[in-house]
Amino acid sequence: MITPRGEFDYQSVPLLQTQVDAAVAVHGGVVLDAAGITFTDSMFPTMLLATHQRSRLRIVNPSPRLARIYGVDQVLPIYPTVDAALAT
Repeated sequence: MITPRGEFDYQSVPLLQTQVDAAVAVHGGVVLDAAGITFTDSMFPTMLLATHQRSRLRIVNPSPRLARIYGVDQVLPIYPTVDAALAT
């Protein structure tokens, strides 16, 4: 499980992508607890979609902005809690 905190934009998303890639390499997928993300630009949902296409990505508690504005909730599996994501 990865629990990113703060803002994610074109400069910081590559660092997060490295963590996600490592988790995917070991586990075949990743649970990303998005509750602590305060801002994203379009690079973040692009990274989520790319990860989803090649692995099992489960997103926990994204902000309404991330979920709705970028349409993440229409394409990717969203879970209300970490326990719910881990149970699947």
